[in-house]
Amino acid sequence: MAQHAIALDSVFHALSDPTRRAVLSRLGAGPASISDLAAPFDMALPSFMKHIRHLEQTGWISTRKAGRVRTCTLETGQFDLVEGWLEEQRQVWEGRTDRLEQFVTGRTSNAHKNTAHINRKADS
Repeated sequence: MAQHAIALDSVFHALSDPTRRAVLSRLGAGPASISDLAAPFDMALPSFMKHIRHLEQTGWISTRKAGRVRTCTLETGQFDLVEGWLEEQRQVWEGRTDRLEQFVTGRTSNAHKNTAHINRKADS
């Protein structure tokens, strides 16, 4: 459980930065070189490489070097981790909202019954 939490923390930490999210979004269209990925960002290449290393260390991307070009590829395994956590949260919150709905509709039904009972007594 603790290992799962650490992995989840690192995955979400990687997503917490807009530059890294933009890189992942771009890689969704297919592999790209570091220079292509860095082009839209107004930062020095060493600073950009920190983002690439972080994404690689957290399992979001893989890189391979062919000659002088390093190409990044999106890895889909982390999506499964995020999707699993989101599904757990969805189940928890659906259960809570279902109970809230039952409470509210039960309260409303009882209020209508009590009002109808009082109105009948007043009419008598």
